[in-house]
Amino acid sequence: MAPDSQLRAVKLLHTAIWAFFVAMIGAIWVFAASGNLVGAVWSIAIVLVEVVTLGLNRGQCPLGKIAGRYTESRAVNFDIYLPAWLAGRTKPIFGTLLCGGIVLTGLRWATMPR
Repeated sequence: MAPDSQLRAVKLLHTAIWAFFVAMIGAIWVFAASGNLVGAVWSIAIVLVEVVTLGLNRGQCPLGKIAGRYTESRAVNFDIYLPAWLAGRTKPIFGTLLCGGIVLTGLRWATMPR
């Protein structure tokens, strides 16, 4: 397969995985707000797998290293189909939303009738 095709495949996979984790972060909020704490905790656990993966790779997605084999570009969005402004702010934006979802889940749990 040509390098351009390889890069497109990695970018497509990376974008799909990113979208999945964004959906999971949104699901935390929906589950917590509706009182479904089991769903919220499962969503948190799934996202924490990604957080650990990033942590073990010095904050970088392993797919970025793979994409780097197929291009010289190192633009902030060279490895994913996102606008540069979003790709450069993904961790602060979605990290904040993740932490907020965890706090909301904790607050819902703390205020549940026993």
